[in-house]
Amino acid sequence: MTQSLISRDDTQAKLNLRGAAGMKVRASQTYTTAERVEESSAQFADHFCLAFQDQRYSYAQLNEAVNRAAHMLHNDLGVRCGDVVGLALENRAEFFFYWFGLMKVGATASFINTNITGKPLAHAFEVTNAKACIVGEEVLAQFDAPEVAHIAKWLVRDAEKPASAAQIASCAFDFSSKWASAATSNPPAQWRAGLVAEMPAIYVFTSGTTGLPKAAIISHARWLMTGYVMQQTLHTNAEDIFYAYLPLYHGAASLSLTPTAFVMGSGLVTRRKFSKSEFWNDVRKYGITAMQYVGEICRYLLTNPPQANDKEHKLRVMTGTGLATELWQAWVARFGEMQIIESWGSTEANTSTVNVDNRVGSIGRVPDWMKTNLKLLAYDVDNDCHITDENGKKRLAQPGEVGEAIGMIFQIPDSIAGRFEGYTDTAANEKKIYRDLLQAGDAWWASGDLLREDEDGYLWFVDRLGDTFRWKSENVSTMEVADNLGDFPGIETITIYGVKVGSHAGRAGMAAITLQDGADFDGKAFFDLCSQRIPRYAAPLFVRIMQVADMTSTYKLRKVDLQKEGFDPSIVKDALWVRDEKAGAYLPYNADSVARAVA
Repeated sequence: MTQSLISRDDTQAKLNLRGAAGMKVRASQTYTTAERVEESSAQFADHFCLAFQDQRYSYAQLNEAVNRAAHMLHNDLGVRCGDVVGLALENRAEFFFYWFGLMKVGATASFINTNITGKPLAHAFEVTNAKACIVGEEVLAQFDAPEVAHIAKWLVRDAEKPASAAQIASCAFDFSSKWASAATSNPPAQWRAGLVAEMPAIYVFTSGTTGLPKAAIISHARWLMTGYVMQQTLHTNAEDIFYAYLPLYHGAASLSLTPTAFVMGSGLVTRRKFSKSEFWNDVRKYGITAMQYVGEICRYLLTNPPQANDKEHKLRVMTGTGLATELWQAWVARFGEMQIIESWGSTEANTSTVNVDNRVGSIGRVPDWMKTNLKLLAYDVDNDCHITDENGKKRLAQPGEVGEAIGMIFQIPDSIAGRFEGYTDTAANEKKIYRDLLQAGDAWWASGDLLREDEDGYLWFVDRLGDTFRWKSENVSTMEVADNLGDFPGIETITIYGVKVGSHAGRAGMAAITLQDGADFDGKAFFDLCSQRIPRYAAPLFVRIMQVADMTSTYKLRKVDLQKEGFDPSIVKDALWVRDEKAGAYLPYNADSVARAVA
């Protein structure tokens, strides 16, 4: 696909508009999330705001429900400004009621992953000092573990997924007992006295691909700023309808789509969990015009059998991460041309990139490096270290070179831009900061992501630090291999990683694959695809056919445990296949086939 080159000035003009939008928010302002909810409910009172299944709420109706929650939290449960309260609900309308209810009393909402229990769940309360947890009936079973028996639970009923009588009896308060009598008026602003925008609004836990998740701090200012910036980026208005199918307890739906909708009075549609079979039905039923994606979701959707009405929808703009070139092209070829705004960043990042030019596969562009706090720190993938100059100092990457993305940390009075809000764990914060890096006294947020700039200033994601591996004296990018092999017929998911092979130097490639229902792995066809798409050294030596993909609840594939397990059949009980050059196919695992493969 050939694309005409947009001038750097034109790209910069678009980015300048985003920057100006972000400057609307000041760190010291007393206008916070609560004020945004109340202002939007007044300005867009009768406009459609939220849909969940057969429930629909206008902005005014949502605000009334939020107010009921706020009055109970303050009057019945004693929640005060500065308190931290956990929020553990699946995606449904009540998530918004209690999230914004906490905002109206000036509390911080700690979003809890609804899939965890035991030690990880206890950890979520330890690192945030939450005084209690608002718990949906649908996830009460997660709180049966002895590690969290001491947590006070405030119950939100769920007729669709009822809990046992004993689980309900364990709750200290049932919101349904006073819902009907709770006030629907806006609580007094005095409840939030002393709260300013730079203070924490939400704690969002990192996805936890390794170790226990960290609680990232999201200020009111950042939430508000995201709404302004994303509205300017997506060019949405009151007629747009967003689809929030990713977990609300994570950043994509709650920290991007929601504030953007509230800026212009757009609508939001949510569902409990992503459904591959119902996705396009929802898009057509609700008239979805905008959504946020992750690359694996798009890959899933492309494995559905083609339909005659694939291009019959109103979806016009989508934003997210992980839509690499081949996947991007396959998406628009099947579902039609649309604005795709691929980006790079993370929940806790103090910098980001965004592809405002619809440049296929790129994660963004830097027309002028003097106008961003982002830099690429030159990285030697061969030796797994940063590159230093003749004086032993680390240096910045040049176009074409791989570099770790870093963001200069600013602490400009009354400005949020460039701040690293970090985690509740100060020790974890220090691990993410490079100090005295390029000059004395500087500080940089370290992303751990490797990017590359091309000669036109466009940026391309290369890999995570540690994911790229070396085999047969060649570097192998796990992302590039997965991207090239991900459309193999019958594949549901594919994860590429490197594994140790005896005394051999480096790591050999391995693919963990899940298959679509009814599909079988064809070792000859997979060998042929590898030969067509990627260099021989990059082709996986081993294939593991898994029943279920090892991924986080936000559709990020885990690799650490897979790497540790390797291809040892005494540990791995899944079917294993080995690349055989002589046979021109992947063959079922045996000791002889391994010896031939690594020879």
